[in-house]
Amino acid sequence: MFLFRNRMNEGLQEFRNTKGAVLVDVREPAEYHSGHIPGAMNIPLGNIQQLPVEKSSPVFVYCLRGSRSRRAASVLKQAGFEKVKSIGGITSYRGPIEK
Repeated sequence: MFLFRNRMNEGLQEFRNTKGAVLVDVREPAEYHSGHIPGAMNIPLGNIQQLPVEKSSPVFVYCLRGSRSRRAASVLKQAGFEKVKSIGGITSYRGPIEK
């Protein structure tokens, strides 16, 4: 039997279970304001190096479909962030949305 795994929801569960973790939506502000995961801060991909948290903080990033969040994770790791995880795109998210 094939079970579909939802990487976004699994990533969010890991985020919720990780002490001191931050959730970052790397989409543009208009996209963020059209609907985002509650508790997520908005730092667009082009500004991701300005993330206002300690480099030792666990950071979980997402975007619309996953490509920007993968790029953001790569940029953050290159900038010295120690614990970064791309959890994919909000299009696969199953849960409440905040506007």
